[in-house]
Amino acid sequence: MKLPSDIRFADESIKEAFYKLENGDDSERELFKFINQALDNIEENAFCGIQIPKRLIPKEYISKFSVKNLWKYDLPKAWRLIYSIVNDEIVVVSLVLEWLDHKEYEKRFKY
Repeated sequence: MKLPSDIRFADESIKEAFYKLENGDDSERELFKFINQALDNIEENAFCGIQIPKRLIPKEYISKFSVKNLWKYDLPKAWRLIYSIVNDEIVVVSLVLEWLDHKEYEKRFKY
């Protein structure tokens, strides 16, 4: 099932960090491209990521962003984009929470 969605950032600091990557060093610009492609794919189909079981949702995400579901989009070079799908009236919104490398991802999710 495909579900188109609008892309929004969970807060202004995440949005600023994303756009800062665009003008960073080579690796940051590359990460910007990876995330940008992921956002295009998520916008086309909110379910294109991998759903994270509710029991594994970090309490930090629940308290900070009030998420009820969590999705992971695997980026190249072992980076992960974490997002949640929310319903805003008749619009489905994919809310970007953060991106992190594999080591930080494992730490955050206690793998």
